[in-house]
Amino acid sequence: MRLPDGPQTPAFFQLIDAIARPLERLESFANRYGDPFTSRLSGFIPFVVFSSPEAIQTIMTADPALFDSGVGNRILHPLVGDHSLLLLDGDRHQRQRRLLMPPFHGDRMRAYGHQICEITQQVLGQYPPGDSFVARTAMQEISLRVILRTVFGLDEGPRLQQLRQLITQLLSIFNVPWSAAFLFLPGLQKDLGPWSPWGRFLRQREQIDALIYAEIQERKANPEALGEDILSLMLLARDEAGQPMTPEELRDELMTLLFAGHETTASSLAWALYWVHHQPEVRDKLRQELETLPDNPDPNEIARLPYLTAVCQETLRIYPVAIFTFGRILKAPLKVMGQEFEPGSQLVPCIYLTHHRPDIYPDPKRFRPERFLERQFSPYEFLPFGGSNRRCIGLAFAQYEMKLVLATLLSNLELALTSNQAIKPIRRGITFTPTGGVPMTVTGQRQRVRTPAKF
Repeated sequence: MRLPDGPQTPAFFQLIDAIARPLERLESFANRYGDPFTSRLSGFIPFVVFSSPEAIQTIMTADPALFDSGVGNRILHPLVGDHSLLLLDGDRHQRQRRLLMPPFHGDRMRAYGHQICEITQQVLGQYPPGDSFVARTAMQEISLRVILRTVFGLDEGPRLQQLRQLITQLLSIFNVPWSAAFLFLPGLQKDLGPWSPWGRFLRQREQIDALIYAEIQERKANPEALGEDILSLMLLARDEAGQPMTPEELRDELMTLLFAGHETTASSLAWALYWVHHQPEVRDKLRQELETLPDNPDPNEIARLPYLTAVCQETLRIYPVAIFTFGRILKAPLKVMGQEFEPGSQLVPCIYLTHHRPDIYPDPKRFRPERFLERQFSPYEFLPFGGSNRRCIGLAFAQYEMKLVLATLLSNLELALTSNQAIKPIRRGITFTPTGGVPMTVTGQRQRVRTPAKF
């Protein structure tokens, strides 16, 4: 079968281009070849890139049994392991998803709201007026503390400190765009000793594994001590045959939550702080809305604020942390946009290109939260967390955390960007983050002023 047109550059050079300048590359190809187009990267199955909501709806509403999706995510294997929900398909994927859903149920998730606000306040206390900090670094500290407390129920102790330090060190390996080559090019994944990049990665991962398995073993040995944290709920979960998750399954799902659950949120929050302070009118509107809250508001009241919600949605639209949904490899023919794709074809909706279609989002390069107050977007037009049975299981938690952290920051601190220069996205592993991490300065403590909100 002839796939749609796409660049004819050798696949290795396309891969280098995808690592170095992914967004410019996508926009160039979309302009040149239209929708869809085919991309060929060395070491990967050719994939057809879609940005049309009609095509995305066809793909997302098709029977999931038509696709192999986990195999398309093997790039994540070194981080999350064999048993991660991200890498599973079919019955195994359905089983793991059912076992993992209870901790992310709305009522259960909202119980973590006060903890999120409390952790944010603790981190804020490190930055008195006059201090400068990098927003992404601060947001990573908040999101890591949140995930450790909500997933493990850990507030203090040597195991918590070791986990926090090791996870930060492990992820720092992917701080620069070219370090992503270790994920995209398996041939580079060679252990050349503790001082080599991949050797260091493997040894740090082993240390994290040892801490996680020790925590799992300790919880299993003391079932009466199980609490409301996500690990406790995972240990109590049983499948239809009455079987619990194995230690290996628990380890891989915990690693998935640790990396997917805090890295992405930290980058999104850094972007939100950038846009809110890059466009003071957005900051002023947001603060005006926050002033309508009562003293010591319930976290759920904060999360329901419409303009705050719109700011977070627009942040996730303009520079989504992941630019593609999970790839789906066909096991049977499927017709999309009038073309029939044969088994073996890989179909990949592009979140970034969809979010930048001017027919859906007029003036798409402009940060404008009001667009989310003016109309409702379908899940095939706005899809920062993917869709169908591969949609991020923690999406509600991520959005909830984003709103609470941003609201707490803006209610307590006066902040300013250290430079008015525009900030662009840069690759961090397989995700994207603001270049430079958004340097900011604390200009003062926020004094509460009551004014009626106007939108």
